[in-house]
Amino acid sequence: MQSQKSFAKDQTSGILYLVPTPIGNLGDMTFRSVETLKKVDVIASEDTRNTQKLLNHFDIETKQISFHEYNTRQRVPELVKRLLDGENIAQVSDAGMPSISDPGHDLVVACIKQHISVVPLPGANAGLTALIASGLSPQPFYFFGFLNRKQTEQKQQLEKLVNKEETLIIYEAPHRLKKTLTNMNTIFGEERQAVLCRELTKKFEEFLRGSLQELLTWATENEIRGEFVIIVEGNQHASQASTEALPAMSLEDQITNLISAGEKPNDAIKQVAKLRGLRKQDVYATYHHLRDSE
Repeated sequence: MQSQKSFAKDQTSGILYLVPTPIGNLGDMTFRSVETLKKVDVIASEDTRNTQKLLNHFDIETKQISFHEYNTRQRVPELVKRLLDGENIAQVSDAGMPSISDPGHDLVVACIKQHISVVPLPGANAGLTALIASGLSPQPFYFFGFLNRKQTEQKQQLEKLVNKEETLIIYEAPHRLKKTLTNMNTIFGEERQAVLCRELTKKFEEFLRGSLQELLTWATENEIRGEFVIIVEGNQHASQASTEALPAMSLEDQITNLISAGEKPNDAIKQVAKLRGLRKQDVYATYHHLRDSE
């Protein structure tokens, strides 16, 4: 067991501060966060150019060092050494809480192993900001973050999430939104309720509430801009048998949706067969009307 007294006076090493930054509105920066960034010896930033804009706005002159997913192996030992030598370091991501969808977690783990105090500051977080305004049940919730960009891997992830009873929190980029919603319609079902939360805290903040089918229609008919948080209703029938929890969409519609999302016909048939627990040959025959449909 390890005990951390964050502000003990007899500490010989420095402190790693995890400082949240605004997700869009600079007014969401806290007084404590600004003060911390001013007093530390260095700021470890995911993107120094992006963070410099924030520092300029608040007249913060502290020097930065880059710390991102491509230099983690080099930077973690370097930052830990500086902390052990007594320097105080603030770690920030491009937006929101550090360690969420960025390499900050690796640094936290390394610091804990060296008995270096890790002090988190509260602040902006896109997932929770979206959740409390979504209208869907705020608790319990399951934070997933970004789904895999590859089609096959993403569908496998969604299949693991389909029976989750908790409200789901998922991040998505604008250029991948339509494909992700298509996969959700196929695997979760068209009637599952969800909310698209766009441009949170910014001038064009928008919440789109409806069924997954309605949201897919919106994404198909409109130009998609801005970063999204997708809040998805938990499965209200997760305790039923898996066959009863399958999407209400017809077999043919499921296959058509996958093909529309870029899947090859045979791969789409294989995917639906696996999801429904059917033989691939039977699904193939039904889709191509080689025998009476279901």
